[in-house]
Amino acid sequence: MTLKQLLSLAPLMLLNACSTINTLSPEQEHIDIAYHGRKSYCDEIPRIYSGVAYNVCLVKGEPSQTTDLGSSLNGVPFFVIDTVFSAAADTLALPYTLYQQARHGNIAVN
Repeated sequence: MTLKQLLSLAPLMLLNACSTINTLSPEQEHIDIAYHGRKSYCDEIPRIYSGVAYNVCLVKGEPSQTTDLGSSLNGVPFFVIDTVFSAAADTLALPYTLYQQARHGNIAVN
C-alpha cells in the first residue's frame, strides 16, 4: 500500500475508531469490554480519552492461553492501530467528553 492510498484511507479509519464510537454514548452508562470472551479487569473508564482507555482495558484483561493477539495488519495487532485513531477521535471529541465527564462521571465497565 502506498502512502497516498494510506492517507486517503486515514479519514475513513478515523471515523471508524471503534473504541471511541463504542464509548461516546454508552447505553445505560455501562459498556462491556471483552476480547474473544475474556473479560477486562477494568471496573470503570473515564469519558475523557475513553477510546484509548477502552483499548488499555482490552490489554488488561483475563490472560489468554495462546500468544495469538487476534486480527493484525502486517503483524501489528488491530487494537494498537485502533488506539492511534481513537486518540485522534478522542481529541476531537474533547469538548463533549469533558462536559459528559463533569456531568456523569466515569463509565462503568462489565
